[in-house]
Amino acid sequence: MLLLQWGAIFLASALAIFSARQASARRLILFLLAFGYILALFHKQLDLMAAIPLLLLILSAVLVRNGAIRYWVSLGHAMSIILGLTLAFHLVPGFHNPRVWGPEKITDNAAPFAMYLNLDKPLIGFWVLLACTWTERKVRLRITVDTAAVCASFAATLCLGLAWSMGLVGINPKLPTQSWLWAINNLLLVCFAEEAFFRAYLQDGLVRLLPDFKYKDDLVITGIAILFGLVHYASGWHWMLVATVAGIFFGAAYKFGGLRAAIFSHFGLNVVHFFFFTYPMTSPHLR
Repeated sequence: MLLLQWGAIFLASALAIFSARQASARRLILFLLAFGYILALFHKQLDLMAAIPLLLLILSAVLVRNGAIRYWVSLGHAMSIILGLTLAFHLVPGFHNPRVWGPEKITDNAAPFAMYLNLDKPLIGFWVLLACTWTERKVRLRITVDTAAVCASFAATLCLGLAWSMGLVGINPKLPTQSWLWAINNLLLVCFAEEAFFRAYLQDGLVRLLPDFKYKDDLVITGIAILFGLVHYASGWHWMLVATVAGIFFGAAYKFGGLRAAIFSHFGLNVVHFFFFTYPMTSPHLR
């Protein structure tokens, strides 16, 4: 039953990333999400309190899509931003995300790592792609692939080089037994949710909202990258700086290659970090 639950949620995320433009895919995504979250309720990974943010997300989607009344649209966006941040920080009651790994040290010199399969954070990613159809930009596959490869390469080189120079990570190749689960979770839940919210929703939304002026895109990309860095405050200013630099490359990936380029740029950086460097970071007492 757990395999069915997470299989449905992972498949819904994959469809959202690759086929959200199609009406039939949208219906299937909603069906898979309903199926997966009903099973999560059955497995006591959700309780009835989770119905409140779910209903608020539905209400905000209705308000956002009702473009005839400007104030209702603004209210819907305000609700979605607040919900997105609170869901991302796991501040909303009713979600009992299962821990599937750790806490343990992946390597001897690493800080302890624990991994959860989140039910709350991905909801904002699904909300963005299902409620905000204006985020759907048609980009040729070749452009998406090339953009993702270039941005991931630069992000991995500069961000991990910066982290290494500050003693946050060291070169540490490895292949943990649960790597496959980490990769699925990181791509389909973590990168998907974060890039849908920060790039497809906030970055694209600001670019559309602001009047045209020189360097508008660059300023918006930088501003959202700084916000992306700030939400990593719990890890300290070093990681906030690294995340800000990464956010600039993810923003550029979105600008030139669309959401899928941003997601795979983010995932590419995380893959290099996970498999080739200390993960999640070097143990503080060893720095």
